[in-house]
Amino acid sequence: MILKKKTFNQPNNIDYLVYLPDEYYNDEKSYPLVLFLHGAGERGNNVDSIKKHGIPKRIEEGAHFPFITIAPQCRDGIWWSNRENINILEKLMNYSILDLKVDKKKIYGTGLSMGGFGILELALKVPSLFTAIVAICGGTITNDLSGLENTPTWLFHGEEDDVIPVESSLLIYKHLKEKNKNIHFTTYPNIMHDSWTKTYENKEVYDWLLSFKKM
Repeated sequence: MILKKKTFNQPNNIDYLVYLPDEYYNDEKSYPLVLFLHGAGERGNNVDSIKKHGIPKRIEEGAHFPFITIAPQCRDGIWWSNRENINILEKLMNYSILDLKVDKKKIYGTGLSMGGFGILELALKVPSLFTAIVAICGGTITNDLSGLENTPTWLFHGEEDDVIPVESSLLIYKHLKEKNKNIHFTTYPNIMHDSWTKTYENKEVYDWLLSFKKM
């Protein structure tokens, strides 16, 4: 199934890509949903630029996934972690859960760089939303991390990252490791900012994500 462009009508309309598993229209079952948030370089008004990295790139290359993916585009001059954007993302997720055949017990989030910040901030604002998250070379602008204590979280970062220092993820891990039994932190030696290519090509990451199901 290819990525299809859609528009979510808000005061500031947001374009996004949707991926549906191959069997989506052939059966009545519900599917896991993954929200993917791109990095700062893919902001703007050309939704195809989201396909440069991460899950959308894998899909464009021919990968098949057993989950629905929605991949919105952030407008120029603003970050995903901006409060306005977090509110829009929450509304988009609520809409998608109702609009698509989504397994409400299997809702996940992932993002890279600016998108890593966005996924973490959304998970902190709405702790009940995600079943599990993967944040790559991200961080948080929020001091209170209690909203992540019950969300399985896997953090990835390049040790030599010169854009968002590895300490950005390390501080989150150190704060939560005694409170969240399902927090993991993976660093890549000799890797700078692009820690996402290796991560999104790793099948184990998706297996880990999909292994969690809400009670």
